[in-house]
Amino acid sequence: MTGGIGRMNTMSSFAQNYLTKLYMPRVAWTDIIEILLLAIVIYNVLVWIKNTKAWALLKGIIVVVIFAVIAYVLNLRTILWIASKTISVGIIALVIIFQPELRRALEQLGRKRIWFGFLNVGDSHRGERYSSKTLNEILRAVYEMGAVKTGALIVIEQDMMLEEYIRTGIEVDGIVTSQLLINIFEHNTPLHDGAVIVRGNRVVSATCYLPLTDNNLSKDLGTRHRAGVGISEVTDSLTIIVSEETGAVSVAMGGELIRDIDENSLRNKLEYLRMKNIDVKSFKLWRGRFKNEGKDI
Repeated sequence: MTGGIGRMNTMSSFAQNYLTKLYMPRVAWTDIIEILLLAIVIYNVLVWIKNTKAWALLKGIIVVVIFAVIAYVLNLRTILWIASKTISVGIIALVIIFQPELRRALEQLGRKRIWFGFLNVGDSHRGERYSSKTLNEILRAVYEMGAVKTGALIVIEQDMMLEEYIRTGIEVDGIVTSQLLINIFEHNTPLHDGAVIVRGNRVVSATCYLPLTDNNLSKDLGTRHRAGVGISEVTDSLTIIVSEETGAVSVAMGGELIRDIDENSLRNKLEYLRMKNIDVKSFKLWRGRFKNEGKDI
């Protein structure tokens, strides 16, 4: 009995001497939000670095940092002096080196749906989308051109306006039909080079120049595929590419390329985008009607 009481006293003494001295910080709900936001930012930065040329440069920077740490431990004063003088210049150099990647990252951030409703400025054409008839005409033209190996590059505008790229081409402003698209991309015709941009139910421009992607694509893919992926990296558009060599149909969106897509899969993708944009248009009409009713009241 006495031994048991002694052990209890010992445990009580341990708790008083050690456990009471432990510092337990107070965690507020703002701290939890801050941790979550930092985790999201760090994760997205790492994913962005991994998917760009910055990954190789980052590994080089890590090697330099390790070398600088070794120089600090060994007290190599000359190397430390050089490193301290180049830090400020190095930051500016990194901004210049990563300028294309930083621009692309900011453009992708601006396209995120989290900003919908807050920065919806200048989107007067938002919700102006293609009909089911236009969808069928595009599909018919694409797979007819694929059957005879006629190269094509068709960009379908979404929420982001493509005026910058429309101005590089020749204005067409014609209703989308399979005959029109096939005639545009027919060999040895004046408009067959470059891309066609579709807005709503109309072909607005042809022979448009598109930015080429910097990502490493398969060697058997040509300039059309690089341009299709490139425009999808900097805008939210959907691009349909028909290979002139194989006749295979590919789709680029969000910087990703889907090769050899069949007609049903492409139809489902286009139908999904069409219905999604109809929902956006319906919401805008409802919002406008609600505002008008408020004015009448």
